[in-house]
Amino acid sequence: MLDPLEKYNAKRDFAKTAEPAGTLEPGQGNRFIVQKHDASRLHWDFRLEVDGVLKSWAVTRGPSLDPAQKRLAVRTEDHPLSYADFEGTIPAGEYGGGTVMLWDSGTWSPIKGKSAKDLEQGHLHFVLDGQRMKGEWLLIRLKPRGKEKAENWLLRKIDDAAAGGADTLVETALTSVTTGRTMAEIAEGKKPTAPRPKPGPFGKPAHPGSAKKPGDPGLRRGDAPGFQEPQLCTLVDSVPTGSQWLHEVKYDGYRALISVAKGKATVFTRSGLDWTDKFQAIADAVARLPVKTALFDGEIVAFKEGRPDFSTLKDAIASGGDMTFFAFDLLNLDGEDLTGLPNLARKQRLQPLIDGKDPRVQYSDHIVGQGEPLFETMCKEGYEGVVSKRADAPYRGKRTQAWLKTKCTRRQEFVIVGWTPSAKSRGFASLLLGLNGADGLVYAGKVGTGFDTATMLDLRARLEKIERKTPTVAAPRAAVRGAHWVSPKLVAEVAFAETTPDGVLRHSSFIGLREDKPAREVMAETPVQAGAAEVSEIHIKVSSRDRVIFPESNITKGDLADYYAKVAGIMLPWAANRPISLVRCPQGRAKQCFFQKHDAGSFKGAHVHTVPITEKDGSTEEYLYIDDADGLVACVQMGTIEFHGWGSSVGTLEQPDRMVFDLDPDEGLGFDLVKKAAVELKEHLAELGLVSFAMLSGGKGVHVVVPLTPAAEWPAVKDFADRFARALGEAAPDRFVATMSKAKRKGRIFIDWLRNQRGATAVLPYVARARAGAPVAAPVSWSELGGIDTAARWSIRDADELIARAASRELAGWGIADQVLPDL
Repeated sequence: MLDPLEKYNAKRDFAKTAEPAGTLEPGQGNRFIVQKHDASRLHWDFRLEVDGVLKSWAVTRGPSLDPAQKRLAVRTEDHPLSYADFEGTIPAGEYGGGTVMLWDSGTWSPIKGKSAKDLEQGHLHFVLDGQRMKGEWLLIRLKPRGKEKAENWLLRKIDDAAAGGADTLVETALTSVTTGRTMAEIAEGKKPTAPRPKPGPFGKPAHPGSAKKPGDPGLRRGDAPGFQEPQLCTLVDSVPTGSQWLHEVKYDGYRALISVAKGKATVFTRSGLDWTDKFQAIADAVARLPVKTALFDGEIVAFKEGRPDFSTLKDAIASGGDMTFFAFDLLNLDGEDLTGLPNLARKQRLQPLIDGKDPRVQYSDHIVGQGEPLFETMCKEGYEGVVSKRADAPYRGKRTQAWLKTKCTRRQEFVIVGWTPSAKSRGFASLLLGLNGADGLVYAGKVGTGFDTATMLDLRARLEKIERKTPTVAAPRAAVRGAHWVSPKLVAEVAFAETTPDGVLRHSSFIGLREDKPAREVMAETPVQAGAAEVSEIHIKVSSRDRVIFPESNITKGDLADYYAKVAGIMLPWAANRPISLVRCPQGRAKQCFFQKHDAGSFKGAHVHTVPITEKDGSTEEYLYIDDADGLVACVQMGTIEFHGWGSSVGTLEQPDRMVFDLDPDEGLGFDLVKKAAVELKEHLAELGLVSFAMLSGGKGVHVVVPLTPAAEWPAVKDFADRFARALGEAAPDRFVATMSKAKRKGRIFIDWLRNQRGATAVLPYVARARAGAPVAAPVSWSELGGIDTAARWSIRDADELIARAASRELAGWGIADQVLPDL
């Protein structure tokens, strides 16, 4: 039998390289690793454990999460299993000379019905559970062309929940999963340290738009968040339209708030009851999520024939059956109150925490806009309906019109007020129902179907314990003849076709008992018109809506206000709760415009706030900030076009949560040179272990945005930005300059690092610019940037496209990374 590692050993001189010698190891393990390898050409070595060796492919551009991307994977020699722990430098002149990083590791398995032997046939369909690569993948061998000696394969991601942007992985995963070192640190032989936090959408996000208000102490670190009153939905007659709404599936289950601290979780019902013992498996699964403390909001469901079913959930609670918690909101994380953040921002903080390792905890996904098609689909598939939420709204512990529900069938809770006996069984013929009204309980009809024998007998036993002699509602004598009355303590959920003019149910069916809601709170749910709810959360009236403020494109003040109201959900994660400076152009962009950063008394009302900030001279000034869509629109009402923000939030004022390098080209330089410069900055930052993101400025340039976990203070951030920009200017003085002098900018690109000092501001994502055509600052992925020919690619007329893009895979995790400044 040929030694599968003969080729591996023949290519290496183990007296010169630290790579392990190849020996065949027994066992049938299922480990996989990926090593980032900077040899003659940078590539990623993808390796699967099969039959005691590592089957290996060199992926030239790295793995892609985009199912449409097929990455070339060149088959290389089998490697020994001991190679799975190798990280270091292969000497120059040796085979594969260069730096090797252990970039990912985990386990793999073929999908059901397949096996590793499929590799011999030229394909493999498999599942990865790594620290970075997850979900289903496919390897396919290509037919050789001409005199090709290499065995070429394609590596492709299957379209599933782990799919994402084209280059998300290679752009954001910059450090070793075992030592936390960058490629440069490995090459320098720096001693391994504890791994750095994983950046990007697969780690804990940074803190865009902190929810803390000035002086808000939050929880002490390690405290378990207590129960909070949940936000409730208003029933509407149709799904609201517009891109300011995000839509989720309405699950048929029990609402639950789950508090986590010190590795333990408590499950609260919507009324604050501790039901951890009923949902212990769910509590244990949530407790294992990667958080110190947290408060999640969501729904616990059980499935029947692939759909949530309330009756199945009741059975699962009684028997300890399978249940799933769908998390749709995050109210507190590691002591930070998030309820003041926009809905979309809270979901952005929530999603990376749901790691998918336990099927009992799932992230409740959403779509932005397009609620009506989702509703139609859900109804056809037998779901309860759709929940629609204002993307920009904070979390309020009450029923509001920022959260709406649209039901496929009419159903709600009723108080059980009695029963009528059955001549044929030991159960009952029907339950008598009531609702709380202004003057007490009101008769609402009866329900006589939807019970199996066991449910009926259980209900009869419960009812007999609370039986009373006198009725609690006034009802037609014929309808309740022979009735047994009970104290109004039990709550039933009932589906029905319609109600009569006097409020009595028709064609009703019992769904189940609701033990999570007290009888005193059960009232009639009357759908309101969705159209009325759509505008109810915007309270600002905009005057002079027809005033033209962009004369070359006939865009009015009303158009601008509508744009900001529309994109509030995607803009507020970056703009909310951050000191801002406004570019105000009361007579339009072509007339006199001016910056305003202090409150001069012109902003009156509850929607534009102030925070006291100490200036260099020791005086205190009131700076402006906003935290909702009303605040954005209120600023437009006062003539604002642009919003520029500090690099820190009002909650962590002295610790920046981002750096911005603004690439400002000299007159006459083409946009291609700016794009090339941005990519260079990205690569230099990556060498330091910093993930960065690209944003079109809406003017002439590109902003390279570096998220930071608020830790270092302003002087350190300013010093880093200064030295980084000057180092680039010195390395390529014919192309870059790091000083503001106009004379020195001739033919060069100014790396504006000055925005990274206390009190300086930079334009925020999705902000309209006071320029011809009303362009906007727009986030883009690095892979997209190459195909864009202007920094003003989108305008305020493109709100729907911008909102759709913000929810796309390509921009998933944009601007989010948990990282701190390295030594420079």
